[in-house]
Amino acid sequence: MNKMNLNVNDETSRLRSVVLGTASSNGPTPALEDAYDPKSRQHILSGTYPTNEDMMVEMAAVNAVFEKYDVEVLRPELIKDCNQIFTRDIGFVIDNVFVKANILPDREEEIDAIQYIIDQMNPDHVIRPPEEVHIEGGDVMLHGDYIFVGTYRGADYADYIIARTNIEAVEWLKETFPNKKVVSFNLRKDNLDPYNNALHLDCCFQPVGKDKCIIHKNGFLQEEEYQYLIDFFGKKNCFEITQEEMYHMNSNIFSITPNVVVSEKNFIRLNTWLRNHDITVEEVPYAEISKQEGLLRCSTLPLIRD
Repeated sequence: MNKMNLNVNDETSRLRSVVLGTASSNGPTPALEDAYDPKSRQHILSGTYPTNEDMMVEMAAVNAVFEKYDVEVLRPELIKDCNQIFTRDIGFVIDNVFVKANILPDREEEIDAIQYIIDQMNPDHVIRPPEEVHIEGGDVMLHGDYIFVGTYRGADYADYIIARTNIEAVEWLKETFPNKKVVSFNLRKDNLDPYNNALHLDCCFQPVGKDKCIIHKNGFLQEEEYQYLIDFFGKKNCFEITQEEMYHMNSNIFSITPNVVVSEKNFIRLNTWLRNHDITVEEVPYAEISKQEGLLRCSTLPLIRD
């Protein structure tokens, strides 16, 4: 059998193969103490946590867009009563290497559910960082020769269940991918307030098109790191989102090509801006899934881009 030829080195090149999460057996609404992030917590408290049925409809809409663009879609094997929507967290591809993420320990079975896909890869190109390296795909953003990585450098890192990628991970990426320029960003974390919490880098920043990006200033703890990205892309190429838009995950759309994106249908201001820059916007309903502090980028794991 031919092994899968992994290839991803940016966020927007033509997508050929992707792992899309599944909401088929998400299980009951979690207990409050089991909430991993402030937004899920908020919806558990208010009785508005999303239902399996609603989330399955939303994921089916994304699947249909991928089919329209002739993208191969792989799905995880089903684990009963397990949230398997956010495949981005469990692994990611850099160039032709698949990195198994070190995620929260009780999510380990989510990686097992895509083992059948990993088995199709060249085993020499599948790696897992050492245990002390905490890293999730939502914090890893590829841009050609650059790897932009979200982290939390505070001494109180261990107090934040929403701090998912540590400084050890930044060093590990530098050592493992010496041909890349690894640039890290200290993100704002808040266990309780979803308006002041950037769970991952893709919750406050994402490249789009050929030379543009979506960005939210308050997601960054250090202004000079935010400014680095503004200078890198150029101010006129940056779409600045408000706190309210960040809360609704406007930076977490997903690109199929440099001029085709999948976006949430309620992101009116963003979608208008994208269209004004000659980017086709495939709108889908994703507001229920976003209640778990994840959106389109979070629920996709690209394996092959041109």
